[in-house]
Amino acid sequence: MKNRVREFRKNQKLTQEELAELIGISRQAINAIEKEKFDPSLPTAFKMAKLYKTSIETLFLYYEK
Repeated sequence: MKNRVREFRKNQKLTQEELAELIGISRQAINAIEKEKFDPSLPTAFKMAKLYKTSIETLFLYYEK
């Protein structure tokens, strides 16, 4: 799944470590999400969207095959 996590994180001037601490996951998980190697759980996606004051649909882009 495509996502805009890195874009939103950099706009807020957060490091991967800082974002990870804010939402309660590891820095490695943030890295994997940003590289699109891992899709976050729904609770994690909701936490990210809430932190960035946006919708999940804006942050994570789903395309049907």
